[in-house]
Amino acid sequence: MRTPDTTRATTIVDVARVAGVSRQTVTRALHDMPGINPATRQRVLDAARELNYHPSRFGRGLVKPAARTLGLLVGDLTNPYYGELASTVLRLAADRGWNVVMGEQGSIADLAGGADAVIGFTGLAIDTPVTGAPNLPVVEIDPPRFHPRHGRVEFERATASEEAVAHLLARGTRHPVVLDRLGPHGRTRRGDAFVAAFRAAGVEPVVADRLTPWTDLAAAGEPDAVVAFNDLDGFRVLQELRVAGLDVPRDVRVVGVDGLAVGEFVTPRLSTLVIDLAEVAHAALDLVVELSTNGPGEAVRVVPHRFVARDST
Repeated sequence: MRTPDTTRATTIVDVARVAGVSRQTVTRALHDMPGINPATRQRVLDAARELNYHPSRFGRGLVKPAARTLGLLVGDLTNPYYGELASTVLRLAADRGWNVVMGEQGSIADLAGGADAVIGFTGLAIDTPVTGAPNLPVVEIDPPRFHPRHGRVEFERATASEEAVAHLLARGTRHPVVLDRLGPHGRTRRGDAFVAAFRAAGVEPVVADRLTPWTDLAAAGEPDAVVAFNDLDGFRVLQELRVAGLDVPRDVRVVGVDGLAVGEFVTPRLSTLVIDLAEVAHAALDLVVELSTNGPGEAVRVVPHRFVARDST
């Protein structure tokens, strides 16, 4: 057995010399390419193993077709909602043979240099970089506003919101509170959907900021139902109601939005608007392909929520 020179890094030239073949033959053997007989391939592999040679990943990129690289920009990963969606995108992208680079919040510019396309799911508006990647295919998931040059996956909430409101009213709710992320432009689309559903049924809800504590809500009236901005806020409301000595759902009913899996494991189990994240991810990836083929444009897919009634209502 030859003793490798440990004073420098082993190169492909060393492997070729030990195996008695050309550099091109080493490349074909290590990357399982055609045009080399099994005995020669094995001799090259044995030499590489003996010399502890590892092909450079940059070198591999020169001899293998480049895989599509998808940039995934998500919101706060401490929120399981974004983590569940990111996990689903990673799995489905791998099924297609795509690589994924991921960033948290930030901007498209943070990913554009190393990605062929970007999917953004942050809860915030995403602007395409003015320079560097003006034609980068971008797909926004549930964006707060629309960009004509971006594809988008919209969430249809009206039907599920109406079902949730009908469910609450059938159980005696007359003084609901809708918690929402209030900004300079007023309510979000998810807040609008619930407010519209209550008003259509002849009930005027109180609208408050998503982080308003129960003590402040109770001081302003006697709410008998709370629609939280998302499931995490719903869990917080459940905890605050427990501390206040109130029974859920007898005294106050609580509904969340997002359909986090953990909602099945809190007590009481949280009623919520659920969306199929696999369907969302599939729609976003299909839009990436469409925009990559046809160029920038306002391509749209719509994925509906559905209301799931559990113990909290």
